Amino acid sequence: MRSRAVRGSILHFKDDPAAGDAGAHEYYEDGLLIVERGYVSRLGDARTLLRDAPHDLAVEDHTGRLILPGFVDTHVHFVQTDIVAAGGLRLLEWLEEYTFPAERAFADERHASEVAAFFLDELLRNGTTTALILGSVHATSVDAIFRAGAARRMRLVAGKVMMDRNCPEYLRDTPATSYADSKALIAAWHGRDRLRYAITPRFAPTSSPEQLEAAGRLAAEHPDVCVHTHIAENEEEVAWVRKLFPTSRSYLDVYERAGLLRAPAVLAHGIWLDDDDLGRLAATGAALAHCPTCNLIMGSGLFDLERVSAAGVRVGLGTDIGGGTTFSMLRVMHEACKVAQLRGRPLSPLRAFYLATLGGARALRLDDRIGSLEPGKEADYVVLDPAATPLLERRMQLARNLEERLSVLMTLADDRAVAVTCLMGDPSGEALRRRS
Repeated sequence: MRSRAVRGSILHFKDDPAAGDAGAHEYYEDGLLIVERGYVSRLGDARTLLRDAPHDLAVEDHTGRLILPGFVDTHVHFVQTDIVAAGGLRLLEWLEEYTFPAERAFADERHASEVAAFFLDELLRNGTTTALILGSVHATSVDAIFRAGAARRMRLVAGKVMMDRNCPEYLRDTPATSYADSKALIAAWHGRDRLRYAITPRFAPTSSPEQLEAAGRLAAEHPDVCVHTHIAENEEEVAWVRKLFPTSRSYLDVYERAGLLRAPAVLAHGIWLDDDDLGRLAATGAALAHCPTCNLIMGSGLFDLERVSAAGVRVGLGTDIGGGTTFSMLRVMHEACKVAQLRGRPLSPLRAFYLATLGGARALRLDDRIGSLEPGKEADYVVLDPAATPLLERRMQLARNLEERLSVLMTLADDRAVAVTCLMGDPSGEALRRRS
């Protein structure tokens, strides 16, 4: 594959802007990204790099558009695609009313494959190139999402839900079968193409102590496999865990006793955690996925990003489809800013975009491969069109600086602003293009 390049305004991050380092982000108003064999080769000022470039270098010109690393979704349920916008309920009632019946259908391989294809194409339409995904309790669901991911060359982390109690009988596995199924899926998929496995107990209330112990054994046997679950999303849920696990100090302690806190591990939500919990997350290297659209529509609470970050815990953003309400990480960033405002600690646009790119990659422990556009990284990127809608174009003309342009994008833009989503330097012919 010969070298190719993309030209436009380019932004990526080298660190968290909250650290106060002026070099945390790198921005080129007229930038050039050169890709070789699917990896970033060079990044810099376009005119400077083009002076030394081969005369036959293919340059895709996106002057006036913004080029970013592909978005990283750190918590999403592909098996809940068809229940998006089923709102009006609290978490535990929503699971019973909508989630469990929807997930039952994923025992059927054809259904799982059809939804997996639609789901991944929807992520790509919205500029998301990497995702941490929950399947259903059925191994077929994980086979389906991995097959679809491999076909698209996406970087995915996914796992079969483990769930042996407090759920309908038709969705229950056992400690033994969940261990065996997960182990077989790890052998089949982990490390293949751009795919990784995640050991996935749904959340503590739906796993017996025996099943959590089995999940911990899997984690010990496969130290490079991710752990993915939920924690402290809702006050009623936290109270339920206290009753189910009376000898544990906290909800987090349930997972730690089972051997499930480590790097890489991502726990979704984390709204109702105390300071000791945050200290243990930081010490073990486990990360949290902040899912603002779901937390707001279900009334679960307001995630305290500043407190969590001050404790040294890694954080990414998650759409949390289908409790969450959008596939767009731009919309998720906007909702995260609302939550931060309600907390009295505004979230800067620069940091919001960091959380959706390098921050998410760090949470997944994949920042050596994705999340920025540094040379040697996998060339996953998204091109955003600031003139995608009349209002967006009009407002952008009055934006005074980079931060204001980012604020306008995450407030007014959606999937219509995604001009190109590129995986490993390849926009897959014309299939992933939104507009030329």
